[in-house]
Amino acid sequence: MNGDAIEYLGSQIDDAFFLLGAAILLIELVTGVFTKKMTGRTLLDMIANISTQIPYLAFEIFAMGFVYLGFVAINANFVSWDIPVTLWSVVLALLVADFTYYWEHRMAHEIRLLWTQHAVHHSSRFMNISVAIRFGPFESLTSAIFHLPMLFMGFHPGVVFFSIVVVQAYQTWIHTELVGKLGVLDGILNTPANHRVHHGCDDKYIDRNYGGILIIWDRIFGTYQREEETPHYGLARDFNSVNPLAVWFSELPGLFRDLGSARNAGEWWGYLSKRPGWAPENGSAKRQMEGPAE
Repeated sequence: MNGDAIEYLGSQIDDAFFLLGAAILLIELVTGVFTKKMTGRTLLDMIANISTQIPYLAFEIFAMGFVYLGFVAINANFVSWDIPVTLWSVVLALLVADFTYYWEHRMAHEIRLLWTQHAVHHSSRFMNISVAIRFGPFESLTSAIFHLPMLFMGFHPGVVFFSIVVVQAYQTWIHTELVGKLGVLDGILNTPANHRVHHGCDDKYIDRNYGGILIIWDRIFGTYQREEETPHYGLARDFNSVNPLAVWFSELPGLFRDLGSARNAGEWWGYLSKRPGWAPENGSAKRQMEGPAE
């Protein structure tokens, strides 16, 4: 067992979850037709979801290869220790990556610059499997940066990327309303019921259930909320577009407008680094988190 083989295994797991997602999508489409819930608006939104893969994959192709090479260079030149690649070390890496994902995800909600990317994932008013691939163009770069400490812990770059891919791939199947509550599993894993809460914009659902594979991190850090009534999905602010370009860059016009209005470096930095909706004390803070109408 070596790092490269583990990385290849990650791609196989990613493909398996993709096929599972495709099967769920087919069921959703058929069910939607028979229940008459599959409207033209829903289909346009699904197309917008899929369209986000255009800028996302373009960045992956042209930039993430260099990021991986950077990880390899750091590992070779700055890390003189290593964790042997074994079954148990890979399980440990997955646990560390899942913990890291919790904080990466939480920070994406609490830092506006990161939110400009993650809000793309939250801006759909629907919940179906196509939302699972609705990404901001630069989210993969953010993820790589957050997982960089795993290199200095001694994990092989291939194992790090394997862990990132598996945590992300797992979340494909949880973007659906087809699967109801799963009893005890809802208290341990990130399940469809838990993730529907995360995409909810009702007040009690906002900023809850950040976990990737495990939901226990939310229980430990006080961000867990069980699903009660069916959430309203989408952003708390009024955003309901199915225009792909509007979806890709939905948060940037507002950010640029606020940066342009900043009167000093402190305000400029505040607009970038503080919570979405932050404004100077003499301004008006308009909340821009997930809300009714994920």
